[in-house]
Amino acid sequence: MRRTSGARRSAGSARSKRLLAAVGALAVFGGIAAVTQISSAGERRQSANTRTVSSNCVQPSPGATSPGGRTSTTQTWQNGRWVRNHWGDGQMSVAECQSVKAGSAPVTTLASGVSCPDVTSRLPQIPAQARNEVDRNLALLKTQIDEANRRLAAEGNKGQGFINNAILGPLAGKRAAVLDRIAIAIGRVAQRPQGLDQLATCTVAAQGNANNGGANNGGQNGGNNNGGNNNGGQNNNGNNGNALGVLAKDCGNSRLQPHDGFQNGNRCVSTAFGEVGAAANNPSLLITQFPNQVRRNQAFTLRVSTRNLVRDRFLAAGQGGYYLESSVLNGQGLTRGHFHTACRMLQSTNSAPTNPEAVPAFFVATEDGRGGGQADEVVIQVPGLPQNGTAQCAVWAGDGSHRVPMMERANQTPAFDVVRIQVN
Repeated sequence: MRRTSGARRSAGSARSKRLLAAVGALAVFGGIAAVTQISSAGERRQSANTRTVSSNCVQPSPGATSPGGRTSTTQTWQNGRWVRNHWGDGQMSVAECQSVKAGSAPVTTLASGVSCPDVTSRLPQIPAQARNEVDRNLALLKTQIDEANRRLAAEGNKGQGFINNAILGPLAGKRAAVLDRIAIAIGRVAQRPQGLDQLATCTVAAQGNANNGGANNGGQNGGNNNGGNNNGGQNNNGNNGNALGVLAKDCGNSRLQPHDGFQNGNRCVSTAFGEVGAAANNPSLLITQFPNQVRRNQAFTLRVSTRNLVRDRFLAAGQGGYYLESSVLNGQGLTRGHFHTACRMLQSTNSAPTNPEAVPAFFVATEDGRGGGQADEVVIQVPGLPQNGTAQCAVWAGDGSHRVPMMERANQTPAFDVVRIQVN
């Protein structure tokens, strides 16, 4: 376990850190771009932007929702993309649930009315010489969508014809101009990207559509954790060379009720483990920068670097996505998922905590559509820790349904990191 951050930080990075911390506090407590399920530069991924709301709004578990009554997802602009942070694994407070519930379930809740194709995922590796100009134009695309949404909220009741002619049409023209500038900026120093003009047209998603299990990827998971789908008869197939014998391979003989995708214990999970990558492609993770000491309730930042983790799968645990989806690799054999960050206060540094069920002082899940075979970095903005003492801040990778990614070998280190920070 690392206890010091080393001497890597220069005076300039310290100033940047203070600025990021201030921005982080504003973003979390000031409500900057804090909305329920936000799109990445206008991107619409069904798994991240739809919710199934039960017929009753149920009180979530303690600490499951965002602090201060904010909505369940915040986003910040980092290095040319929107980084989404899901508080409490996407669980809604009763008030938030009631605000999006339209009188019948299921209900689809949209971050905004305007749905535009994601641009960042279609761009090639952006040369350093073009980075600033590309980032400015990507931010402008987001501003254009925000402006269109404001007009949609004010005048969307005038009918589809008005929406098409007065909102979507002008938006497509503006986006086409910005996309062309992005292509030109990259083309000055590298091969010009093709086909960006096809990303100009946006749509308005209908409100109140049935979710059809989109958030939980129900179409791929079939059977709702039905133990029968996991070939219970395999328990009698021998020990596979294990001298201890195999106690169970599925839930066929379990006396516990089936796990249903929600965060409840004393259940048996029948979801198959899924795909495990080659050892060289297994995820890794590191906290690259953190403070040694902070004041109580002082905002601070953690810098987290991941490798071999594609951060594009987040099945909200508060909506039945916990342990629901099998692990999935992308075409390059890399794990698809996200990562978690939590800070808890330690009562003692001489023995293991006696209350593993305690809610951490800070918890968030990060999924931004980026990540891959090369290391990259995400800034986690912690709004502050509420009491004095030693904080243990941990970061760990998760697949789409929040399990720590599997590894090819038992003697590999999982994708996690932990630091301790003094709060006084």
